[in-house]
Amino acid sequence: MRSRGKKPTNTLITWRFLLVCSVVFLVFMTLVARAAFLQVIEPDKARSESDKRTVRVEKQHVQRGMIFDRNGKELAVISKVLRQARKNGEDQQALAENTVELDKRIAAYYSNDIRWRELADVLRIEPSKINSRLRDNPKRRFVYLKRQVTPAVANYIGDLRLPGIHLLDESKRYYPAGEVTAHVIGFTNIDGHGIEGIEKLYEKSLTGVEGQRTIRKDAQGREVEVLDERERVEPENIHLSIDQRIQAIAYKAVKSAVLSYKATSGSAMVVDVKTGEVLAMVNSPSFNPNNLSDAAPHKRRNRAITDLFEPGSTVKPLAILAGLDYGTIQPDSIVDTSPGWMRVGGSLVQDTRNHGKMTLREILKYSSNMGVTKVSQELPKDYFVSLYEKVGFGSDSGTGMVGESSGLFYPNRRWSDHEIAALSFGYNLAVSTAQMARFYAMLGSGGVMRPLTVLKQESIPEGERVFQQKDVEAVVHMMESVFEKGGTAQKVHVDGYRAAAKTGTSKKAAVGGYGDEYVGYIAGLAPASNPRLAVVVMINEPGGDVYYGGATAGPAFAEIVSNALRILNVAPDKDAVAYVEGKDNDA
Repeated sequence: MRSRGKKPTNTLITWRFLLVCSVVFLVFMTLVARAAFLQVIEPDKARSESDKRTVRVEKQHVQRGMIFDRNGKELAVISKVLRQARKNGEDQQALAENTVELDKRIAAYYSNDIRWRELADVLRIEPSKINSRLRDNPKRRFVYLKRQVTPAVANYIGDLRLPGIHLLDESKRYYPAGEVTAHVIGFTNIDGHGIEGIEKLYEKSLTGVEGQRTIRKDAQGREVEVLDERERVEPENIHLSIDQRIQAIAYKAVKSAVLSYKATSGSAMVVDVKTGEVLAMVNSPSFNPNNLSDAAPHKRRNRAITDLFEPGSTVKPLAILAGLDYGTIQPDSIVDTSPGWMRVGGSLVQDTRNHGKMTLREILKYSSNMGVTKVSQELPKDYFVSLYEKVGFGSDSGTGMVGESSGLFYPNRRWSDHEIAALSFGYNLAVSTAQMARFYAMLGSGGVMRPLTVLKQESIPEGERVFQQKDVEAVVHMMESVFEKGGTAQKVHVDGYRAAAKTGTSKKAAVGGYGDEYVGYIAGLAPASNPRLAVVVMINEPGGDVYYGGATAGPAFAEIVSNALRILNVAPDKDAVAYVEGKDNDA
């Protein structure tokens, strides 16, 4: 009887044991299967999860390179400011989906904590916009509320001690010279990437490469392993050919001319004729690169390299030089311009009056269209046109600046007799101020053509000789007459220095022909006895009755030349000031 009573107990124990073993076995197999799944089927996910907890990447930041002028003066520097971001907290899924309840809670939270309203006020952002930014994407780890706030604002926000609101350091570009160098230097965007000018042209050089150190840390945050390490590449500093002193003088002179003559715009360039270095490149109107709120597109355009105009009489020295180079005329030749007009190819070419027989010097002095037309008629068309291409018209000036135009000149077409005549006094082609500066730099260097450059040169670059030195020197000497009595720039002051220049006034092309607007030019060299600088000034669409190049651009030219040469310690080569009243002229 007793043995029969023990069997149910033993059976129950056996079943319990088997059940426990089965459960343990199933749990073990589940763990094995899970481990196999993670290790064999999806090993990358396991490693990824592990790396998220233990691997950290430390970046070695690099500051953007500096930009200096030729004398080491800073034109673009780095200043420390603060930017603001908020690290997103995790919301309950149900609350996140219940937008009505969530909005009530947020409104109550903002109402109860005045610090959020103070944050909105100091950032000048509506509280609703701050709320939308914080809730826009719950999966985002942080969101910018506002970037590049001032240190004072950042300190105030820090004192508020708002939960989840943090301040992060960043660099901001600062331009000490402001609007004076704005078109040359350009500016960067909020992320520090170059947008225009030198900032964009040398973006890679100025940026460098950040260093990176990938490490593994334990649970206590201690470094246990270095997985990867990359050295940072320091950015380069850019040394420009620009002389900030001359740049400021040129900008002041051009801005004054634009305001005085109620012109639409103006540009000027100063070039070292020995090296092709651009010492100044200015435009008016300009803009403040430190505050782009008023930087309209028309103000940001570097007109010295982008805007094109028919150069008018400023290219007349090339027609004289062509005749000397080809041998059809000599420096002492006489050209009969009577009766002051003629028809060429059915179209009229004329001067304002009959100058009769003229020397080459007088042709440039009085800016005679008849004189240069007569000279060009004696030359083969192909030869004459090729010279314009040879001196850089129709091609880039060499600066490499962003947005530079190569001009409008098409030498490989059929040219009529009248088109050749018009070409000799500056029509049927369009050039930039930079291209004109390159042409006059060639004259100043004695006939050697060099590309312009905005980078400081350690040595004199090689150039290409396009004209004989004696011919160029003869033409430069003739160009001094422009400042004499009766010349087209007779009222221009050039203190202490002999200057050789040519004024120009051209009508602006319009639909169906030419309109009523003018462009005034003056381009020249100084000192004439041994040229050092080529200076070009352009005044676009002067208002009123004064529009000739000698009147509108001449005073700015004189101011730039005399002051720039003194800054460069160039010895004066004349004692008196060339200033005489005289009669009207053609340019």
